[in-house]
Amino acid sequence: MELIASFSVDHTKIVPGIFTSRVDTLGDYKVTTYDIRMTKPNTEPAVDVAAMHTLEHIIATFLRNEPDWKDQIVYWGPMGCLTGCYLIMKGDRTPKEIHDLVLRAYKSVADADEVPGSEPVNCGNNLMHNLPMAKWYAARFAKYLEENADNEAIFVYPKSERLVTDDGRQFFDS
Repeated sequence: MELIASFSVDHTKIVPGIFTSRVDTLGDYKVTTYDIRMTKPNTEPAVDVAAMHTLEHIIATFLRNEPDWKDQIVYWGPMGCLTGCYLIMKGDRTPKEIHDLVLRAYKSVADADEVPGSEPVNCGNNLMHNLPMAKWYAARFAKYLEENADNEAIFVYPKSERLVTDDGRQFFDS
């Protein structure tokens, strides 16, 4: 079985940042999945689940209401490992081209007084939100994005290779 693209990233070397996970062609247009990595996998603690849920609500609302970008947004949601989120957009832009959008999305969390769509009628787990912690994580990541805007490592995935021996055995080598 082939290893899917997101599992071919060397998670021992990836740093927080904005990465192109994959680009798919659907008919006449492209759709790009971005890995918005907030913490260093297997090194830093994962994002608190209630805070991540809150970030999902606030940032999805921001992105889908952002005048210059809302028609390009397909999806925003957390990774299962809780180290970041996936952003799926129409088109094929580089991570650097969406840096400002992502930065503004995370900065918008500071202005939130409530969690949009968090009433029982709108949310499948409306009691699992943590706005103060979401603000902390968002501010931390926004500061990191600002301080590292010129650091190429926050935009380029460290790829791993799968070595195959002559007899078909596979080894995972970073």
